[in-house]
Amino acid sequence: MTERVVLVTGASRGIGAETARQVGRSGAHVLVNYREKRKRAEAVVAEICAAGGSAAAEGADLADPAAVDALLARVGRLDGLVLNASGGMERGADPGYAMRLNRDAQVHLATAALPLMPAGSRIVFVTSHQAHFARSGRPLPADYAPVAASKRAGEDALRALIPRFAARGVGFTVVSGDMIDGTIIVRLLERRDPDAVATRRAGGPLPTVAEFGAAVAAALRAEHPDGHTVYIGGADYLSASRPD
Repeated sequence: MTERVVLVTGASRGIGAETARQVGRSGAHVLVNYREKRKRAEAVVAEICAAGGSAAAEGADLADPAAVDALLARVGRLDGLVLNASGGMERGADPGYAMRLNRDAQVHLATAALPLMPAGSRIVFVTSHQAHFARSGRPLPADYAPVAASKRAGEDALRALIPRFAARGVGFTVVSGDMIDGTIIVRLLERRDPDAVATRRAGGPLPTVAEFGAAVAAALRAEHPDGHTVYIGGADYLSASRPD
């Protein structure tokens, strides 16, 4: 049997790294994508290999289409694609960066990777409840609002491609999570908007990186209908917000 190959973007730390570890345990060869943190990505690869798995670090700035095309040319085949990388809260980022990364780069990578994906493969888009329910009218942390808007735009753009994915037999699933304890986003918000994080914690424990990474990895293999959304945490979002 040919070894499954799964690319996890933004996998040098946090949710991406944990997803890569979990995918590695499933027996797939994991491509651990990173933008700048090569040593961190290589450490994740070393963990996967030490546990008996197979992995390689693959550097590429997803906001650079030429870098993405070069990455895919090296890959040759993909059985799974986890669109985890996101951004927009970095200091010094220009106003259009969040949309270029969270929408445009996701669409370019998914469409460019599609010819490499055989029937039965799956694309998983990772998002947050704050982004997925961006039209529900709930207040957002001010610093996160551009990220939420751009990630929702990315999700919408990818959903519009479902017929194209389906024509090749490639599934598409969204995994949406509440604030995830231990992630860089929560740490940034705790510094910039501590009340927003405190409000979420007041509603109960936040999902952990391990819990969320496991859900993302599981979505690669689950037989969900195209466009299905897996929700992790945030019971108030799920009960009080309209699905959109």
